[in-house]
Amino acid sequence: MKTQLFAIGLFTATAATVAFFPAVRQAVATTAKGFESSPAAADPVAQPISAHQKPAIEVVFVLDTTGSMSGLIAAAKEKIWSIASTMASAQTAPDIKMGLIAYRDRGDAYVTQTVPLSADLDSMYAKLMDFQADGGGDGPESVNQALHDAVNKIAWSQNPSTYKVIFLVGDAPPHMDYPNDVKYPVTLAQAKQKGIIVNAIQCGQDSGTTAEWRQVASLGQGSYFQVEQSGNAIAIATPYDKKLAELSGKLDKTRLFYGNKEEKAKQAGKLAAAEKVHKEASTESQARRAAFNASSSGKRNFLGENELVDAVGSGRVKLSDLPKEALPASLQAMSPAAQEELVGKTKKERSELESEIKKLAERRNDYLRGKVAAEGGKKESLDAQLYGAIRQQTKDKGLVYRDDSAKY
Repeated sequence: MKTQLFAIGLFTATAATVAFFPAVRQAVATTAKGFESSPAAADPVAQPISAHQKPAIEVVFVLDTTGSMSGLIAAAKEKIWSIASTMASAQTAPDIKMGLIAYRDRGDAYVTQTVPLSADLDSMYAKLMDFQADGGGDGPESVNQALHDAVNKIAWSQNPSTYKVIFLVGDAPPHMDYPNDVKYPVTLAQAKQKGIIVNAIQCGQDSGTTAEWRQVASLGQGSYFQVEQSGNAIAIATPYDKKLAELSGKLDKTRLFYGNKEEKAKQAGKLAAAEKVHKEASTESQARRAAFNASSSGKRNFLGENELVDAVGSGRVKLSDLPKEALPASLQAMSPAAQEELVGKTKKERSELESEIKKLAERRNDYLRGKVAAEGGKKESLDAQLYGAIRQQTKDKGLVYRDDSAKY
């Protein structure tokens, strides 16, 4: 019923599409009653990024997690970091946030579960690692509910210059017969008002799913394409992966967080998420994470909030101004001079590690580009089509990508 991987291809939408689907048109007419347009949801006008405004990307994956999606879920756990790195490779590095809506169907263990949009990709990834395929097996799924939650329960930016995008990934059509269910044409109209592009990625060849997924992509102003069980994703191990994973672990240990009790609790959660990545993720995935964290966009994920070495090094914070209880536990018993010495030493160590990671990440990327080129460019791969969709859809958002910007 479902395939192992997913991919994206461009499909142009037209406003007349709904006219060819009487049932869908009727669903729009009957379900739209009771929904009001938000003043903030006006049809966005493309605006160039100003010299002082950093581009931004918000991406939410709406992922079917029923039983036959085990291969896809495993692939998603491997590809998230390379997707992030591809998005980060714009000439002006964007701020990147990711979120997730996992969905199944009524009667399963859950209908939807939400991982909110966040720049803390480690924590998002740690939650993705917990998702396992189960349930389903009975045809249509709660796609309508999943899309509605993605559009209306995620805290999307209201900035029209932000590239806001949903990737719907699944292999079964939506239940169009459920009562008290907002049908997807209504939700996609709301997405358009909010400036959110919706791409539909079909796993498998179910003809009923094909028709619905094409309609989702059309109404969502996005892209549709389909993959077989092979998935066409690029999964190549490199001679640099193990070393990058090791260096990434060392780099993570240079983080020293400060703040009040609540802030430290939040930071502890982030550290736990990173530790989970090191323990449970594949070596290749850890290498992809290292490459992303070495990018300008990845710095925000690496540092999180209230990171002491960066704050002191940049001059935003003075150690002498921080109360003892706000300092990391490892510094609290030290003299002021010893604290300054440790922070300076850690800064130097971090700089050396970052430099080595960047060099190895570039070598890894060159190695992968060479392998891909030797195999004919893999133009039908998940990676190439994903990059093509991102490149096309971000043209009016101040994001410029080179021909060779795709990461693997």
